[in-house]
Amino acid sequence: MITTTHSRRPLVGRFQGKVALVTGGTNGIGYAIALELLREGAQVVVSGLPADGAEGEHAFAAAGFTPFVVTGDLASEAFCDELVAAALARHGRLDYLVNNAFSFIAKGLDATREDFLRSLSVGPVAFARLIQLVAEPMKRVGGGAIVNVSSISAKIAQPNRWTYNAAKGAVTQLTRCAALDLAPHKIRVNSVSPGWIWTREVDKAAGGDRATYDPIWGQFHMLRRMGLPIEIAGPVLFLLSDDASFITGSDLPVDGGYNGLGPEGLGQNTKIAGSH
Repeated sequence: MITTTHSRRPLVGRFQGKVALVTGGTNGIGYAIALELLREGAQVVVSGLPADGAEGEHAFAAAGFTPFVVTGDLASEAFCDELVAAALARHGRLDYLVNNAFSFIAKGLDATREDFLRSLSVGPVAFARLIQLVAEPMKRVGGGAIVNVSSISAKIAQPNRWTYNAAKGAVTQLTRCAALDLAPHKIRVNSVSPGWIWTREVDKAAGGDRATYDPIWGQFHMLRRMGLPIEIAGPVLFLLSDDASFITGSDLPVDGGYNGLGPEGLGQNTKIAGSH
């Protein structure tokens, strides 16, 4: 568990009486989102892989909350169906869906068909199935809101990332199309695109050495640092809330300025007339 999720926001109770489903909510960005929803009064159903279930429950308990945790693999359509059925059986309604769980497979020329199928199955295919499943319950309560967690990788080329980037790119188009079809039912669908966020996968890549790698990878961002899971949770909750009532079919970059940088980067090694 990467414990970089401490909230800095006041409790405003925007989600009292509401029910949210957060996938991949036992760790990282999903955990931060679920915890903030709980802090603001929502009932939250969290999915996670079986190996992460106990760890996630312990982390929530340590923070003073007990969401309903359901474990399984979202590559299975049967589990997607079971997850939504369990949420409805538990709470009787669904107001919000956060599609966060994803398979981080970064391969290019060496990617196998199975690599692509896993990336797509856990990613946009599961996202789509869950949107289909929650649409009717949201209609019954008069509408709802869905946020898909996409990535900067949906928009740019990165080395050896055919699998992950193609799957994230599909999330962007799924968001737009679902938003169009669900708008008549007062269901809004948006996405967020994080930059480099200090999560478990990033921690693995750094060998656990955050002090060394945070400033190195932070150079890809205008803010000169990597983001934290809590910094994704706030924008997600905004998009779920009534404060975003006229926003749908949109992607919100939460990337510390990553996508705004040109090839000069932060400019440390660039001399331009008039610059300092």
